[in-house]
Amino acid sequence: MHRLTLSALGLAATATFVTGMSAGGAIAASLSVNGTDAIFLAGRDDVTIPALGSSDPSFPLLRHGYVNPDFLPETFPQWLTAIAGQTFAFAVTGGVDYYNAPSATFFGPDGNGTSGSDLGSLGGISGFLGPQGPLVGLFLNDDNPQAGAAPARLDFTPGGLGTNFSSLAPTLGQVFFIGDGLTGDGLRQKFIAPTGATRLFLGVADGFGFGGPPGAYDDNNGAFAVETVPEPGAIAGLLALSGLLVSRRRRRSAA
Repeated sequence: MHRLTLSALGLAATATFVTGMSAGGAIAASLSVNGTDAIFLAGRDDVTIPALGSSDPSFPLLRHGYVNPDFLPETFPQWLTAIAGQTFAFAVTGGVDYYNAPSATFFGPDGNGTSGSDLGSLGGISGFLGPQGPLVGLFLNDDNPQAGAAPARLDFTPGGLGTNFSSLAPTLGQVFFIGDGLTGDGLRQKFIAPTGATRLFLGVADGFGFGGPPGAYDDNNGAFAVETVPEPGAIAGLLALSGLLVSRRRRRSAA
């Protein structure tokens, strides 16, 4: 639990909320998702990321067979607390370069094109089919995803779901497209946490040529700037709650 001060909204009252509700509900949060934040390492407490150039057969991601001075090791993706049925919305900017070439080409949050990624699953985490290099998300419970079979992957190509959906309710373990958080018409997209969800991970889905087994994160750089966007209903609830608290305080003062 944490304490939210409603004075931040210009209100003279306080209330206590579950931390998970702050991520996609009452309070906005911001974080930087790096190009090395491997979504396929989400929740993997059984994995140690080896130093670049070292050999570790237990490490599950593919790497280049050489190390350039500007290469970076993979990183575990960051996560937000989630509750089943919770709705998340995002505002995303920035870009990631997936080739670390002399003339860097940064892909924005929606990635490159409308298709091109055809990645397989890893452990209990699904593959990804859709644009190359967008911001992606993944709902998990508290268990290590390696312990279960991966669910079917979602299809975010034009022949499938595409990327202009208004809302999405993925299952646990399904990697899903987030992009810039907007439809092509500029409407805010909504992402709904499934039953059993306790964590929402944010990262990128990568592989050699964006196909086959996950990997090739070591030549990525750049980052996406991600902000969660409070739902209007949540803000209205805060305003109503603040009015109730202030009213009670006045009644007690009058008594």
